[in-house]
Amino acid sequence: MRDLAGVAGGLVAVPFGAVARWRRGRPLHPRGAVLDAVLDRRGGSPSFGVPWLDEVRSDRVVVRMSRGAGLPAPLPDVLGLAVRLPGAAGSPVDLLLSTSGRGPLTRRVPVPRRDAAAVYGSIMAYRTAAGPVRLAAFPERTGIPSDPAPLAVAAERGAVAFTVAAAVGSGGWRPFALLRVEGAHRPPAPAVRFDAVRHAPPGLAADGPLARFREPAYAIARQVGRPSRQ
Repeated sequence: MRDLAGVAGGLVAVPFGAVARWRRGRPLHPRGAVLDAVLDRRGGSPSFGVPWLDEVRSDRVVVRMSRGAGLPAPLPDVLGLAVRLPGAAGSPVDLLLSTSGRGPLTRRVPVPRRDAAAVYGSIMAYRTAAGPVRLAAFPERTGIPSDPAPLAVAAERGAVAFTVAAAVGSGGWRPFALLRVEGAHRPPAPAVRFDAVRHAPPGLAADGPLARFREPAYAIARQVGRPSRQ
């Protein structure tokens, strides 16, 4: 019998396809600010036992911060924080985080927010040698606008930064990196398509019902039209 999450994802992919065509390739998070940033990975203390989480390395990355349903500010929305890192053999590594809770249960649930200075979590678990892992980003400052234009201005001022952490199972969050946003991406508004399932970090495999639910929608979005303007 097929996994119920996969079946549900297949059913949802049909209306997602219609929305993606209407929004020129983005069924969710249609409007966002594309930003340049640096991700400084400092390793876990104690070690996670997962090389990518424990590695000490600095990468220039592309970040997209967006409003999930595209609702106008100041209405609350599920906000997104997507990060693209360089990967091996030209394949990128994508992290997709959404505003969520931070507790053992609430970290699995998307939470609408008004302010972009919020907690963002992977919601989806990753299968690793250390057990199931979730990722999260915690704001270093308060009062970050979530609408793309003022958000880009805040980024230019250096007001956008996040501590990135991981939790194994229902354990506590352990920081392993700092994400520092430097300003609007140049050249502006690239057609960046993020995929947390296909482009998971090395040693972290997208796992669980949410991963199986997401994959059909990602597949539809990859096939439909050109991406929307940022």
